[in-house]
Amino acid sequence: MQNEVLTVDQVDCCVVGGGPGGAMLALLLARQGVRVKLLEAHHDFERDFRGDTVHPSTQEVLEQIGLIEKLRALPHARVFEFPTHYADGSVSPPAASGVRSKYPHTLEVPQARFIELLVEEARQYPTFSIVFGARAEELIEQDGVVGGVRYRASDGRHEVHASLVVGADGRFSKIRQLAGFPLVGARAPLDVLWLRLPRTATDPERAHGIYLGADGFLVVIPRGEAFQVGFTFPKDGYTRVRAAGIDALRSRIATRAPFLADRLQLLTDWRQTTLLQIEIGRVRRWYRPGLLLIGDAAHVMSPAAGVGINYAIQDAVVASNVLGQRLCQGTLRTSHLAAVQRTRELPTKIMQAIQRQMQPRDDRVGHVSASMPMVVRLMRLPLLNQLPTRLIAFGGFRSEPVRELEVTPCPFRTLLRTAGAFVLDVISHLEPAYCMAFGLYPWPGTGDRHK
Repeated sequence: MQNEVLTVDQVDCCVVGGGPGGAMLALLLARQGVRVKLLEAHHDFERDFRGDTVHPSTQEVLEQIGLIEKLRALPHARVFEFPTHYADGSVSPPAASGVRSKYPHTLEVPQARFIELLVEEARQYPTFSIVFGARAEELIEQDGVVGGVRYRASDGRHEVHASLVVGADGRFSKIRQLAGFPLVGARAPLDVLWLRLPRTATDPERAHGIYLGADGFLVVIPRGEAFQVGFTFPKDGYTRVRAAGIDALRSRIATRAPFLADRLQLLTDWRQTTLLQIEIGRVRRWYRPGLLLIGDAAHVMSPAAGVGINYAIQDAVVASNVLGQRLCQGTLRTSHLAAVQRTRELPTKIMQAIQRQMQPRDDRVGHVSASMPMVVRLMRLPLLNQLPTRLIAFGGFRSEPVRELEVTPCPFRTLLRTAGAFVLDVISHLEPAYCMAFGLYPWPGTGDRHK
């Protein structure tokens, strides 16, 4: 009974992973009349020390779909530049933005609130649904074509049959693992220990930024009424950091960023910290018939420059533009999935190469080099910062616009499918075997559209 399938649902697209990329894709598809189900493994969106940076291109996307004012209503901090604080106490001068956008700044917005905004908007569309606590366990396949997902919730196992499954479940992607896509890439030379400290009225005006010290560097990011602090150390050095004790950690933080010394007594327990093991990598192929990976599931980004959300959102916009109407019309082919990768792969590869160069090196004596990487110094020069500036701000060479909706996308077909899906859902919840017996849930994706 433990492996009995309790419900069987039929949709056009099943998105696995309720992060920014998955939530945005589900919303954009629902706006086009695509039946989309979003599976989120956790029971809410509350996670500590995730990326909160909303770059200019993401703000442009939200403006296009009418959500920019709702975003601004959320708690946030505006960041126009990210200064470097040197060991002698000097600070780099404010850098010119160089970003030609209506929104030349980034916003630091709590990621949970940002995702909730996207999901609440998606709920306005009848073709959208979401399941919390849904952990993907198995891909449904036939003749090499992915046709859905089996997942486990608190009440048991369920199935979703879909013309397309999208893995948007992050750097440790279960869908990537189930699909057998190996992640290739080099290990980063350092890891980060994240913690949170309160902001005060006496903080320096440009307190955020990168703090270089004799034994490494510190990242300080404004997060509402607190600073998110990233303490860096050489790769696999966490055991040594823990062995030195919490007092030693407080001392090293104060040495790198002296203005934080007056509140470090609040750091009393290792449970107030979170370890991030930095990796940079990607899969060589983002798709299989019936399956597509986006965001960190396809390309794991480093925290450097805070571009993870931006690149996942841009992946979602391109995927929605290319696939939305084809899903609605039942004309999806594998070549359309390949088109998504072709559009997004080159800027992602270049950005990852820049991230590798932005990372300080291990000096081989147990410390991270405190000198600023050459690529970061070059990025401050007006003539050399255009490409990396665009890649960081726009998640690519340019910001991908959301494709305008047709006046009434797939009206009659969408109405019929929505009504039919409701009837079938009612039947399947009573007894899934009835649907299977009468062929109401055929294997999707086995037709010509995936050739």
